[in-house]
Amino acid sequence: MTGANKGLGRETVRRLADLGWQVFAAARDTARGSEAVAELAAEGRQVRFVALDVTSDESVAAAARLIREQAGRLDVLVNNAGIADWGTPPAETSPDELGEVFDTNVFGPVRVTRALLPLLRAGLSPRIVMVSSGMGSVATLTDPRWKDHVNPTLGYPASKAALNMLTAVYASALPDIRVNAVDPGYTATDLNGHTGPQSLAEGTDAIVRLATIATDGPTGGFFDRNGRIAW
Repeated sequence: MTGANKGLGRETVRRLADLGWQVFAAARDTARGSEAVAELAAEGRQVRFVALDVTSDESVAAAARLIREQAGRLDVLVNNAGIADWGTPPAETSPDELGEVFDTNVFGPVRVTRALLPLLRAGLSPRIVMVSSGMGSVATLTDPRWKDHVNPTLGYPASKAALNMLTAVYASALPDIRVNAVDPGYTATDLNGHTGPQSLAEGTDAIVRLATIATDGPTGGFFDRNGRIAW
């Protein structure tokens, strides 16, 4: 689980560990990640911290080696780490601003997925969950009902739309792995200044459900907590 030291990531780790799973909680911030894991482990959960910066090839490779040494396989990968854009109006957005967001939200999942594929293929009924957003849904952003409710920026929506396409392509190219994207919904997290009306439990419902699907479960889909949604 990337981006696991707070918010949706931490709550997902807690819920999966409560199912009896051994969970690797990965985070770029070593101090905060270690603290979060210590709190979860103190309550009897099988949680281990992995230092992981999804924007660094070296960090991702080191994390893959650690998981291989400690577990030998990976049953589920949740690509959750993500950042918001700067909020710059589209007409004023620079390529550098887009590049920063894409490096974490798009290239990060590619780095991590590529590095961990051998461990997933050694796993039991392997699954990949991409934590996307309704902001990445072209159907949503072109729906007149949402016109005045969506902040018009380029970086975050475009990066999540790209992540959705990655999901569809991975699902097609990796028939041995169930690959799906999820929209947590407008959940109270640091990413939105805790303005979201949903609780962390509600926001992680779709993540946990897609992380625990059976071998014959869906692949190549986009889901929220109520079911399949439009790309």
